[in-house]
Amino acid sequence: MATQVGGQRYARALFDLAVERDATDNWATDLAQLVEVMQDEQFNLFLKHAEVPLDRKIESLATVLPEIDAMVRNLGSLLVTRNSVDAIGDVAVGYNRLVDERLGRQRIEVTTAVELEPAEGERIRQFVANLVQREVVMSTRVDESILGGIVIQIGDRLMDGSTRSRLEDLRKQIRAEAAAA
Repeated sequence: MATQVGGQRYARALFDLAVERDATDNWATDLAQLVEVMQDEQFNLFLKHAEVPLDRKIESLATVLPEIDAMVRNLGSLLVTRNSVDAIGDVAVGYNRLVDERLGRQRIEVTTAVELEPAEGERIRQFVANLVQREVVMSTRVDESILGGIVIQIGDRLMDGSTRSRLEDLRKQIRAEAAAA
């Protein structure tokens, strides 16, 4: 069995080829389709099944994804051949990060307790764009457990203005003061 290789190496190779062929955006779309297919639970099991011949697995990728660029499909075939099917998610994350760097974009994830109104989302996006001095691509999610406020993930940085974290800080402060008294 081949060893698993981190997706970053594959992402870099795919990105370099995409830049060379001026296809970064198209390949990002194709890669997203490949990820969706390869992470489908049933198809993923099929691709990993030891008794299914390798050529049948590779042929199935071509059958399921005939419209994507051959180079992106070849990446899928390579991952299947090397028993690294589960690395596809890491490849996509790495590839998208490289595209974002090239285009000067910053992806952020905004978590709120309730769904944001479009105007609120735009204000947050603009605030972060001014903060990081880059174009911002924002995704949002609702997590009622934060109670209120907002949590913004910018790369590996976290801005936590949630009510839950403020309450936890207050609780720690009260305990510390009670212990000191």
